[in-house]
Amino acid sequence: MTEAPGKSATLHIHRPVFWTSAGLIAFFVVFSLLNLAQLQAFFTAAQSTITASAGWLFVAAVNIYLGLVVYLLLGRYGDIRLGGPDARPEFSTGSWLAMLFSAGMGIGLVFWSVAEPIYHFSAPPWGAAQTAQAAELAMGITFFHWGLHAWGLYALTALGLAYFAFNRGLPLTIRSVFHPVLGDRIHGAAGNLIDVLAAVATLFGLATSLGLGAQQVNAGLDHLFAVGQGATQQVLLIAGITLMATVSVVLGLDRGIRRLSLFNMYAALALLAFVFAAGPTLHLLDALVQNIGTYAAHLPKLSLWTEAYGGGEWQHGWTIFYWAWWIAWAPFVGIFIARISRGRTIRQFLLCVLLVPSLVTFLWLTTFGNSALFNELHGGGGIVAAVNDNVATALFVLLDTLPWSALTSALGIAVIIAFFVTSSDSASLVVDIITAGGRTDPPTVQRVFWAVTEGVVAAVLLIGGGLGALQTGVIITGLPFALVLLLLGYSLLRGLREDGASP
Repeated sequence: MTEAPGKSATLHIHRPVFWTSAGLIAFFVVFSLLNLAQLQAFFTAAQSTITASAGWLFVAAVNIYLGLVVYLLLGRYGDIRLGGPDARPEFSTGSWLAMLFSAGMGIGLVFWSVAEPIYHFSAPPWGAAQTAQAAELAMGITFFHWGLHAWGLYALTALGLAYFAFNRGLPLTIRSVFHPVLGDRIHGAAGNLIDVLAAVATLFGLATSLGLGAQQVNAGLDHLFAVGQGATQQVLLIAGITLMATVSVVLGLDRGIRRLSLFNMYAALALLAFVFAAGPTLHLLDALVQNIGTYAAHLPKLSLWTEAYGGGEWQHGWTIFYWAWWIAWAPFVGIFIARISRGRTIRQFLLCVLLVPSLVTFLWLTTFGNSALFNELHGGGGIVAAVNDNVATALFVLLDTLPWSALTSALGIAVIIAFFVTSSDSASLVVDIITAGGRTDPPTVQRVFWAVTEGVVAAVLLIGGGLGALQTGVIITGLPFALVLLLLGYSLLRGLREDGASP
């Protein structure tokens, strides 16, 4: 079908995207529930096979994404304005940067900010464990997983979406970026396939975050109130918090998600400020500077390292999982960033999307990660043992080493729940936009459907294998979308060349 994507045509030609995406997710849920006994073995085998055979592809692809972004940042297209020469930003620079900061925060960052540095400290990929050198390497590796490579692929996706939506007037959905390659076929089966892959990848990327959030909330509540930890408690938490997200959807953007997002940001900043002030403040300031230097020094090696000679499994469990996770999140974060960036030049857009969230993330990781490492090297210790026993407890064990731990643990739980709700609500909107062909005002009932579906997928993954299943689910869905993003980068360059380089 090649007609112009008017309103009625859009509703018709994108109906297959909605039903195909929903059907694939329904098949996964039903199949998983009917085969729970075999599910964990399947997830283990699938993760091992994909990471062993396609790990090189993830590593190469993420480097290509970042290379394309640097090329566009420094090249002749940098002065092109998103929306045309007369377009002006919808938001002030301060508000825009604040929203980029909020895009960089999430459940995963709260979950891993203590756990990941401690893991690398106790079991580094090279060198002696639990030494000062291991602590420094641990922070450099953690920065690598959450830094420029992650934001490079988000920036590339967001730029493609923004350019083709604002400068060519196409719908704000993934298929539009492929117009230079596919032409009007983006309104047919090829475009449908691209959007289905984007919707399914986003759902599994979010389900991974929701599953991590449920594990961490469960650990916090057990830490405070001894409620016990397990799949039953975590599924009940997912159900309860998904219900909260549904209420937020029904309340609407202004009364629901906006107010909760503000609370979320202020609560997260309060927790960050407390740990920074109550922890080893001077050490954290020193560590922030040195961590950036360590990250920069190890960046070339880590960027291209595939364990080709060592034959180990470390990278498969860490770097490949992260790259697949970020790739799965690319449609969600990309559409959000694109929507708020009209009127920015390509150079300003890429520079800020790369640097602002990365620097804020580095500050967060240093505050929590180095506080935990300082305690292991110079304090009472115990965090390594706690993380090895139950990774979800990492944040709360750290808070126990600081004053007012009961109060700050409760604040930590509130932050995680708020991230849980805002992520579910925002991602359900993005999936609905994708499955509605780029319409930015899909019906509330459809957003409720996707919010509930995200919770169901997260619950099934937890029941089927816990953290390992969450990791495998995102790797499986991230692999085909890694190829989609490579084609997206090529299509964006081709579109820019077609339109000319002048601003």
